Amino acid sequence: MSAVIETHPRQPAAGAQATPLAVGAPGRPVAFGAGGSVAQADFVAEATALAALLPDRPYAVNLCEHRYAFLVAFAAAMLRGQTTLLPPSRTRHAIDEVRAHHPDSYCLGDSDAAGYEAFAPLPQYLRLPDPLPRAAHGGAMPQVAGDAVVAIGYTSGSTGAPKANHKTWRSFAASTAQNMAALADLLPAGATAHIVATVPPQHMYGMEMSVLLPLVGGVAVHDARPFFPVDIAAALAAAPLPPLLVTTPVHLRALVESGIALPPLAGIVASTAALPVELAVAAETRFGCEVRELFGSTETCILARRRTACEEEWTLLPGVELLPRPDRTMVHAAHLATAVALADIVELRPGGRFRLCGRQSDLLEIAGKRASLGDLTRRLLAIPGVVDAALLQLDPDAFGVRRLAAAVVAPGLDEAAILAALRQAVDPVFLPRPLRLVTALPRNETGKLPREALLALLQHGGA
Repeated sequence: MSAVIETHPRQPAAGAQATPLAVGAPGRPVAFGAGGSVAQADFVAEATALAALLPDRPYAVNLCEHRYAFLVAFAAAMLRGQTTLLPPSRTRHAIDEVRAHHPDSYCLGDSDAAGYEAFAPLPQYLRLPDPLPRAAHGGAMPQVAGDAVVAIGYTSGSTGAPKANHKTWRSFAASTAQNMAALADLLPAGATAHIVATVPPQHMYGMEMSVLLPLVGGVAVHDARPFFPVDIAAALAAAPLPPLLVTTPVHLRALVESGIALPPLAGIVASTAALPVELAVAAETRFGCEVRELFGSTETCILARRRTACEEEWTLLPGVELLPRPDRTMVHAAHLATAVALADIVELRPGGRFRLCGRQSDLLEIAGKRASLGDLTRRLLAIPGVVDAALLQLDPDAFGVRRLAAAVVAPGLDEAAILAALRQAVDPVFLPRPLRLVTALPRNETGKLPREALLALLQHGGA
């Protein structure tokens, strides 16, 4: 199934108010790494030079792996008046699907085109020059129209076909101000905050926390995307001040279980999937700092926060409001042009707080009985010996029944043992059939499970 999206984003109106490409003094660091820091003036010079080399097309698919290369390419596209397309992953299928709706697009990246799971070279592909050129400029900060649609982000596809979400420069600036307010007590006062991120910049969480914060929030970001614990530790050690680690529950668990030592941290923020309480507690104990979970989506951007180790309820970010409706909850915020329906079921509490009660798509009804897919998954994961697991509801069978299926990583257990244990915790009508043992789940770069990939795994078995 293909997403239904607009072919042409809304263009900036004549005379639309413009805002700076980046904030702060010319000498403040935008990025840092093993080779030192990159000053804002040099970053602007590189983005300006690259903008002059970009093809004359309205859309660009930014596939850069290196975070600083992504940052420069994103800024260059904005300066050229182009919209950056952010596929849900960098697989060839995801890239081709997005470009099918935008045939007047091109791709740019920092490695050979064949590196993006391509069976044939990517058409209309531009590899960034190495090293990046720098253009001479008079010191004036380039401006971007507030109404310019600078990015179109696609949902992960974990609950169906990826959907497009248009983001203007003004909306990004507003959401970044909210994020900076939410992180203020974790960031150093009177000095440039430094961030190390493990999440890819193509993901909306990665875009908000590792691309927009350096541009609009005045922080410095590590120039790469460390993946393994030893690489993450090295990146954190390159920061001149205790940095903020921006990560996912999958990476955080790997860090805790690795036993690796980390330098002092300003804090840890996590998102993209539910953060287990026990993992948050273990990480705070292990690394001696607060672990703050952020809640949001591609549609809404980040809208709430909590300290998961000691809080169940979420606190809304400044300027964000939830309004209940009979069948859903609407999100109102300064960075949203219109109210957005929340995909989650929430219980509103006083003082701008709420409790998550599952996703709208998680509600199940089989044989007249109801359950939550999220709750069933938690019960499956609670079985001793189960390392990872995922449940989903299949399409209707010949009798119109939508049964459950499960893929489980559980070395040392067999299917019968898992079903026997699960039978003690759930109603028999919610037992998954089939239940397949696999060596790993097909999680993407942020730890999410696209529905199509999970269905393929269940149909064909294996990992």
